[in-house]
Amino acid sequence: MTPDILTIDVQGPIAVLTMNRPDKRNAMNDALLAALDGFFSHPPVGVKVAVLTGTAGHYCSGLDLAEHVARDAEGTMRHSRNWHGVMERIQFSGLPVVSAMFGAVIGGGLELATSTHVRIAEPSTIFQLPEGRRGIYVGGGASVRVGRILGADRMTEMMLTGRKYDAHDGLRLGLCHYTVGEGEALALAMDLAGKIASNAGLSNYVMIHALARIEDMSKADGLFTESLCAALTQTSPDAQEGLRAFLDKRAPTFR
Repeated sequence: MTPDILTIDVQGPIAVLTMNRPDKRNAMNDALLAALDGFFSHPPVGVKVAVLTGTAGHYCSGLDLAEHVARDAEGTMRHSRNWHGVMERIQFSGLPVVSAMFGAVIGGGLELATSTHVRIAEPSTIFQLPEGRRGIYVGGGASVRVGRILGADRMTEMMLTGRKYDAHDGLRLGLCHYTVGEGEALALAMDLAGKIASNAGLSNYVMIHALARIEDMSKADGLFTESLCAALTQTSPDAQEGLRAFLDKRAPTFR
């Protein structure tokens, strides 16, 4: 693994992860995927939030086709399932992840972005799923993650035509949550990460894990799960501290 393919800068409770393949528009290869997997499988002690970004004007341009390996059907399925596993670890490691995006957020880059929890886009951002133009199909989770944001109808059109969405389209459609000026995504990401890091760790963890799963449940199961989550968080020491801080008109100090 190239040591600098993913740079990690820990700033107190925030880890800034920078995908660093500038000559490839930060295209995803197995080494970069493994580096991301390694971080989210074993986050550094004390880190409460991760900020994920790119370099040289791009977030991630998707699968590096120049390093494409010919695989049979089983090999392709296993490769896809490995992507799914890494995206699951990013989404459900317990760390909130903020994406600071610019330039290419294409194919696997969009699959990566939609596995993160807060997404910020600069004006240069391009969202695209070009697989239909290449005779292939998404394999890193877009059918579920992007499909649930856009809906099957709009995602089908996006894939059939290779349509590109800009940052304002992305905000309107839900592919990003914030739009900012050129060069401003990382600053906002750090600001939001700082606010998220000051939350109670248990409530952050429960929100990350519960809401995505409740979306898969029936109404009755979702409501019951909500009650379990409420019982777990509202009886915690952090909840008691939050209530005392509110009554004392001060900022809470969570564990």
